[in-house]
Amino acid sequence: MNRRSFLSTSASAFAWAAFAKPGRAQMFRGQVPDGPFQPDWESLKSYQCPDWYRDAKLGIWAHWSPQCVPEDGDWYARNMYIQGTPQYEFHVKTFGHPSQFGYKDICHLWKAERWDPEALIKLYKSAGAAYFVALATHHDNFDCWNSKYQPWNSVQVGPKRDIVGTWAKVARAHGLRFGVSHHGTPGRVWDEFLPVRYKSDTTGPLAGVPYDGVQTIADGKGKWWDGLDPQILNGKPHRKNTPCPEFTRQFLLRVQDVIDRYDPDLLYFDDNAQFDFDAGGRWAPDLGVWLGIPDLAPQIMAYYYNKNMKTHGGRLEAVLNLKTVPEPVWGTLTRDFEAAMEDKLQESPWQTDACIGAWHYDRSIFENHRYQKASTIIPMFVDIVSKNGNLLLNIPLPGHGEPDSDEMAFLKELIDWQQINSEAIQGSRPWKVYGEGPSIHAPKIGSYQLNRLKFDSSDIRFTTKGGTLYAIALGWPADGKFVITSLADGSSNYPRQIGKVELLGAQSNLKWSRGPQGLEIQAPDTPPCKYAYTFRIFSA
Repeated sequence: MNRRSFLSTSASAFAWAAFAKPGRAQMFRGQVPDGPFQPDWESLKSYQCPDWYRDAKLGIWAHWSPQCVPEDGDWYARNMYIQGTPQYEFHVKTFGHPSQFGYKDICHLWKAERWDPEALIKLYKSAGAAYFVALATHHDNFDCWNSKYQPWNSVQVGPKRDIVGTWAKVARAHGLRFGVSHHGTPGRVWDEFLPVRYKSDTTGPLAGVPYDGVQTIADGKGKWWDGLDPQILNGKPHRKNTPCPEFTRQFLLRVQDVIDRYDPDLLYFDDNAQFDFDAGGRWAPDLGVWLGIPDLAPQIMAYYYNKNMKTHGGRLEAVLNLKTVPEPVWGTLTRDFEAAMEDKLQESPWQTDACIGAWHYDRSIFENHRYQKASTIIPMFVDIVSKNGNLLLNIPLPGHGEPDSDEMAFLKELIDWQQINSEAIQGSRPWKVYGEGPSIHAPKIGSYQLNRLKFDSSDIRFTTKGGTLYAIALGWPADGKFVITSLADGSSNYPRQIGKVELLGAQSNLKWSRGPQGLEIQAPDTPPCKYAYTFRIFSA
């Protein structure tokens, strides 16, 4: 169904009447805080990405919620209710049938008993992270903070701790910027996750027996969830693609609650900025077009930006990430690419979010040693930075909160690399060209195709800082000889004379020369690190 026909339905018309006519700011409790931003795209075009984010380059993300308890991968809270899926089969075998033991009971099992946020934040900072992002709520509809509007939260159920608040306090105490991610947008949760919870098996001995999504507060009498209404977690029974203004209002209040409580430096939404034309033929981007409620994104952005400026004495320190952002509104926020990358140098900062395993912890990846390797992630990270981007990297935690040994080994390799090369990364800016080598002619890498990245010693990426140029090779040649063609004698990219060339982490002086073919460098016999190698270049 296209957007115009969808908006003509009575439910959509009700939603628009309920929210749009009284004034867009009223979708939040209270007015948008005083400030320069109004909840419309034209006003939001005055946004400028803050320097802290441009300097940061690397963020670590804890994609951590009750769905990590089964250690069976992402989207568990949905797929455990779909007969025939591997997660359904695992759930029945491990916990029991979802008519008796549902997702609310998984939430109860989440104890975070081995979670040491102090040690983890120190570890992430050592790995070069300048910001840390905590998951606030996933598609499961469970809030990982002391939520004012969702009683199914980590303080009332499960760990009995304010997960987001603790992450925020510890991250900031160690000098990291702090962000939160919201995945519980109305289309994802109301349409994709919640409808399956009140269905039933279609075959087998329990065919037709409803799953626990139909349970109400009365069913909890005498049980661990006595007094809690499961339908606030599961949603009242409904079909897919059925708009719910009440759920949308609650979603916005929960977003506002996180903004007001934790003043996040970064706000990430696992959703797209949809574009369409309105009745007047004008561009009409929105978050949640499937609900027939336009302009959710501008309202959130205006509230967030103005509140952030008020908190920071008039300076805008806020970053908001949204995916699939159309070009007319690129300058209003920071674009995010899920497990994908830009293939060209970008004028404005952007972000790739990626994961070394499954988004939610999957023990089979650990047991079969199938994590992404540092040999892939580090060159990819350098490539992203050279194009004016940041990497937000998820290190999935088990339900108990302690990384496994393979994850620790990955972080150790990242720490070792950063100890030598971080000066070319943090605080850097792009050069005139982002790089050279065979990979710049390769087809664009799409979503979830990062394993197709191929780099060798002739692939060079550039960054600059304080007048110093860095050339980072994404491989090590067998003979130790590097040729950087962008720095050939007479090149318009670097018309100055080169006075000195150093290899970060190497003790010996390098032999180098500059000619019409490029800057030729004979490196030492032993590389100073693994996976990517930084040459520091000074002008004469």
